[in-house]
Amino acid sequence: MSKRKKQEWLKETLELKENHNWKSKPGTRIFVAGRGAVRFDVPQDWHFEPDTKSFRFTDKKPPDDDCCLEVSFNLLPDGNWAEFPLVPLLQKVVEDDTRNPIAPGEIIQLKRQTARVVWTEFKFIDPPEQREAYSRICIGLGSNVQCLITFDYWVDDAERLTPVWDTVMDSLVLGLFISDPRTGFARPD
Repeated sequence: MSKRKKQEWLKETLELKENHNWKSKPGTRIFVAGRGAVRFDVPQDWHFEPDTKSFRFTDKKPPDDDCCLEVSFNLLPDGNWAEFPLVPLLQKVVEDDTRNPIAPGEIIQLKRQTARVVWTEFKFIDPPEQREAYSRICIGLGSNVQCLITFDYWVDDAERLTPVWDTVMDSLVLGLFISDPRTGFARPD
């Protein structure tokens, strides 16, 4: 069996053009993956770490972090995804979670111009710490892009971290592809 090689990521800093279209809430920065396949705002001072199949944000550099926001996405083939059953899929994801969810929350449905988004929350006991934690799970689908966003944090930090999730959900955009990252204008602008 062949070993999988870790993905190499290149960080490139570009100067924004004077008339750029990038806008985010104060105290946040914009995360964009796949030239606009997925876009949302995250706290400006959070630590960022790309992985082979996902991207992670933590409130502090590990191992001193108290939470983890992780996102992955897939580009889907052309098709009619409007009727894809997101709610049953999310229910199944929670049922199959190996952390033994307790106190599962309701499923929230969001409709955007370019996407359908569902998310929920549940509580679990973190085995190594024997401490209560929350997990929030979001599945988004739109413009032939599917994303999965998870956010795990301690119950004690809920008041501080719930607004972070709200910002991510409020700013989430799928499939608005950017032709020039220095301007932030979507194709075919």
